[in-house]
Amino acid sequence: MPTQPLSRARIVAAAIDLIEREGADAVSMRRIAAELGVGVMSLYNHVPSKDALLDGVAEAVLSGIEFTDDPGAHWTDRVRAQARAFRQIAHHHPRSTMLVVSRQPHSAAGLLPVERALATLRGAGFDGPGAVSVLRVFIAYIVGSLLREVGVTPAFAPAHAGSALPEGVDAASFPEVGALAPLLHACDHEAEFEFGLEMLIQAAALRVGEGAR
Repeated sequence: MPTQPLSRARIVAAAIDLIEREGADAVSMRRIAAELGVGVMSLYNHVPSKDALLDGVAEAVLSGIEFTDDPGAHWTDRVRAQARAFRQIAHHHPRSTMLVVSRQPHSAAGLLPVERALATLRGAGFDGPGAVSVLRVFIAYIVGSLLREVGVTPAFAPAHAGSALPEGVDAASFPEVGALAPLLHACDHEAEFEFGLEMLIQAAALRVGEGAR
């Protein structure tokens, strides 16, 4: 079977695969070359630096966001669709998504989701600063939810399932945690995400002076 020719897309895909397996800290030009079975210098014909490679990863992840945007829909429905689309791509590439939110977009593909979100918010009646602030709040929420889902951040549940608190903890000092321990352990990530998304949309709608739909 012939070897697939080296290309920027192939190099970026190898970086995404490595990031998902081992995290962004594992990425180096030498490591990517080893993953692809090529000489490290051959990578520079397609990607000038590690920084450019990471930009390529962010661009590739953002360009994978797919949703049908209906300009005639109410802005709250458009925000829901955009948030769910970002969450979906984050599910496919959770570690790479963390890289995305830490880098500035440098391409049309990377800027397109930002443009769509800002246009939706501006159309809803937010001024420039308001639209940017709301966009950042939604991104923070989606990323925070993702971190919880992949186990990076805690769910604030007791150490043991059921109503038992961790050994040595005085139950009388934590009556609510003890009583709600079963609920704290059970987490439907889809339902939790939708609950938080609706809270944010309702708050944004009040902020812009209308009721959420």
